[in-house]
Amino acid sequence: MDFVTSWSGGKDSCYAMMKAIEQGHSPKVLLNMMNENGKISRSHGLPLAILEQQAQKMQLPLEAVPATWTDYETHFISTLQKLKTNFGLQAAVFGDIDLQAHKDWEDKVCAAASLEAVLPLWQQDRIALVNQMIESGIETMIVSCNTQMGESYLGKIMTKALALELEEKQIDPCGENGEFHTLVINCPLFSSALEIPEFTVKTYNDYCFIVWKDTD
Repeated sequence: MDFVTSWSGGKDSCYAMMKAIEQGHSPKVLLNMMNENGKISRSHGLPLAILEQQAQKMQLPLEAVPATWTDYETHFISTLQKLKTNFGLQAAVFGDIDLQAHKDWEDKVCAAASLEAVLPLWQQDRIALVNQMIESGIETMIVSCNTQMGESYLGKIMTKALALELEEKQIDPCGENGEFHTLVINCPLFSSALEIPEFTVKTYNDYCFIVWKDTD
């Protein structure tokens, strides 16, 4: 099946895409929902320039869609419908692991666009998944996290040791509940590693995040 990847820029969407390719499916386009001004991604707070760099390194087009939370679903469905027509798609690939509400929503929006929702990571063990991602060659950096983790984790590369450390602190090593988000800086799908802009860190409303420089 030809598919669109719901691309956050992070490890889960990347690994889901890699697994879908392993299963014989073919990626045609990446979809990311941006904030209303179209400059920063809604899910991971990544600048458009970084997402475009990832897409270029995979030689795939990126559909970056500005949306408010109010019209998010409407825009998501209409974009899926457009991409289905433009790229001859049969499926959409998502990186969710076990949040049922997320899967229900993905099934719903895909049904509205007559696409099959494919979730290659669904209901797999968290720590095993992180280890598989690392072993498969996915290199990710933590770009935002909650204050339980704190600013010291920002910019850290995910390793097996770090995943265990998080688990020991009762933090989901996949960050499935939003404990942290990652940026894929290299993986087998990329032609080469990302060039990472300089950044500072900031805490706002009980969440710590990277502030990127020179990405406009």
